[in-house]
This record gives sequence, C-alpha cells and structure tokens, in this order.
Amino acid sequence: MEAKRILIVEDEKSISDIVKFNLSKEGFRVDTAYDGQEGLDKALDGDFDLVLLDVMLPSIDGFEICRKLRERNAVPIIMLTAKEEEVDKVLGLELGADDYITKPFGLRELIARIKANIRRTALTDAGSAAASSNTRDFGNLTIDMDRYEVRKDGRPLELTLREFELLKYLAEREDKVFSREQLLEDVWGYEYYGDIRTVDVTVRRLREKLEDDSGDPKFIMTKRGVGYYFRRP
Repeated sequence: MEAKRILIVEDEKSISDIVKFNLSKEGFRVDTAYDGQEGLDKALDGDFDLVLLDVMLPSIDGFEICRKLRERNAVPIIMLTAKEEEVDKVLGLELGADDYITKPFGLRELIARIKANIRRTALTDAGSAAASSNTRDFGNLTIDMDRYEVRKDGRPLELTLREFELLKYLAEREDKVFSREQLLEDVWGYEYYGDIRTVDVTVRRLREKLEDDSGDPKFIMTKRGVGYYFRRP
C-alpha cells in the first residue's frame, strides 16, 4: 500500500521537525512549509491525504488557507493553534476544517487524529467508487447515501465530508438520539480524544444549509441534555 502523504504548514521549525520525524516513523510521507503562501501553493499543487495547518503563519494565515483549500478540494484539514479562545476553533470549523488541536499537544493524540481522519476519507472514497445510487427522500430533502450528494427541493447542497457523514449517520438512524461523545466516536473516529464543541459547530453548519430556518430546525433536532437526532419532517 502506498504511504499516505501529509503536508505540515507550520512556521515554528522545531515543532514541524518533531512532528515530521514522528509521522515518518509511522510510515507517512511528509512535506513541510514554513510560510502561508508556500503552504497554500503546495497544498493546491500536491496530492496530499491530509494537511496539518497552523493558524498563525507569515504572509497568509491558516484561516485564509483553509478557506481557499475548501474552494478547491475536500482534503482533510487539522488546524494547529496555540490559542484557547473558542472563537478561533469555531472559525476554523466554520471555514471547513475537519478538526483542530491546541498547542502544546501530545504526539500520540495528534497521530491518532491524523489516522482517524485519513481512515474516514479512505473509507468514503472506496464506498463512492463502488457505489450505485442509494437515494432516500425525507420530505423536500434527498440524500444519496452512496454518492455523498444532498439535494433540497432539487437543488444540490454543498456539504463538507464531515457534514455529510454526520447527516448520513443520523438520517440512517431516524429518531434515535445520540450523545455528542457517541457522535465523536462513531463519526469522527475519536474515543476520548476530541472536543464535543466540534459536534455542536458541525450541527450548526448543517442546519444553516439544510433548514429553512436554522433557529427552528425540522431535520436535525436537539434532545436537551442528551444530544442530537434526525427527524423526518
């Protein structure tokens, strides 16, 4: 099996070097960039399986790189940030990042998250390549479970991979309530790793795309004190 390729966009060379060393030991092929523009150019030109993206970078910050990458492809992105403010984490997720991890981070946790994101993407690609259409209708919402396509009133919706995976997971299990921790484990592939706010942000993004009024949802519902579930309107 060909080794998976990872791009590290991080201006602190000491951090980049130790992450590269440990990922190489795990069998990954690793490229690096120490500048935002260089990182964006490499990410757009290269065929990477995942991008580790620092927020604070020279020339172009990580948020802008994330936004530009999401306009072009669905490569998994993990944001690296030294900040604890929730707004930075939320902004990264809003722009389409799949995950974030706060410095200083443990290498075991970082590697676990990288493997989980790459594994999810590989399973998705394999399923899409082999799939015939498996379409289900939920009122004015149509979900092609195998082709990873969603339409509302016949109009295609642009969802990120993670948004679609969460929607698919819940829609296939109508009316069953799942805790945030369970969704992190089953959809993101994390056990004790991760922040449940990641689930909340992804649900909010989904509602903004699926619902006529995200403040009064009809599809993805909240069970107060428990979690989320999908309801057929």
